[in-house]
Amino acid sequence: MDSLRYWVLEMHVDGFRFDLASTLAREFYDVDRLSAFFDLVQQDPVVSQVKLIAEPWDIGEGGYQVGNFPGLWTEWNGKYRDTVRDYWRGEPATLGEFASRLTGSSDLYEATGRRPSASINFVTCHDGFTLNDLVSYNEKHNEANGEDNRDGESHNRSWNCGVEGPTDDADILALRAKQMRNIMGTLMLSQGTPMIAHGDEIGRTQLGNNNVYCQDSELSWMDWSLLDSNADHLEFTRKVLAFRKRHPAFRRRRFFEGKPIRSGDQVRDIAWLTPAGTEMTPEDWGTGLGTCVAVFLNGESIPEPNSRGERVVDDTFLLCFNANDHDQDFVTPNGDYAAEWTGDLDTASPTGDSDLVVAAGEKVSLQARSLLVLRKTA
Repeated sequence: MDSLRYWVLEMHVDGFRFDLASTLAREFYDVDRLSAFFDLVQQDPVVSQVKLIAEPWDIGEGGYQVGNFPGLWTEWNGKYRDTVRDYWRGEPATLGEFASRLTGSSDLYEATGRRPSASINFVTCHDGFTLNDLVSYNEKHNEANGEDNRDGESHNRSWNCGVEGPTDDADILALRAKQMRNIMGTLMLSQGTPMIAHGDEIGRTQLGNNNVYCQDSELSWMDWSLLDSNADHLEFTRKVLAFRKRHPAFRRRRFFEGKPIRSGDQVRDIAWLTPAGTEMTPEDWGTGLGTCVAVFLNGESIPEPNSRGERVVDDTFLLCFNANDHDQDFVTPNGDYAAEWTGDLDTASPTGDSDLVVAAGEKVSLQARSLLVLRKTA
């Protein structure tokens, strides 16, 4: 604790990320969320006031503790990582899981009084594949590490889009670029705290090596020439970051309630929709992977005021997800939601541009494996 206080008071850091943080909670081998370490942090007048970020697992038995840290803590949300990876590679999952991750993981954090910001949403980090490698390799390629490719995680939930590693196939390269936009876009449009790995904004690759801790070589270095060769992806990343910053609808401080928030409101704060434009039924939630689904976010139903005590009002959005391997028609919902929608972001475009204008009840064609953001304009 003395060391932590020193780094805050003398070195002026504003927080700590604890590696393999479940280790800190072990009491006689078992993980105890009421351990002495957490009590000390909770009671410390200095450390309790800074950011506390847990990597909520270790390699021991019972070490996977996502969602189980105390109230002051935020956590790397490993369930978010796994769900988003699985969704965009078309693996079986449940609609409920994807919905929970996209909306801040209330199933993990609400019971302990935490807010969406407690979920550190990420898909890649310093461990494992880069974003580029996640869409370029099915298997790890750690031969350069000198351990006969035995080191590193073997279950990566990755998809190479048809060819393992480097290729000059234009169609595969275009699909990989779109998949990177899909993942980056999903991350920035999710409730919670987004985290990206260094270099993912320019498509950095480690050539399939998912454990470069031991490498001081081109495998681990930043290749700044990618600023030019992957300029479209950088532009898209900048665009979606600015979009998130501009719209508090994607940075809610409280979880959704699934009902009208204010007296007189007719429309709920959130609604999940089928490709037919109708609200999801309990039966729809049990159909497995939601390969094509939309979510309505009501920008006029943000309950928490800003720092000046003023009501927060934002635009209203419709997020349309198509993880199918074919184009999918989607019908915009009836006029109770909006009379007209305008496209703000489309991952089918290399830079995310969209000039779409569509009325309520009209059909929109979502390109295979793409994400479309519509904004209410009437």
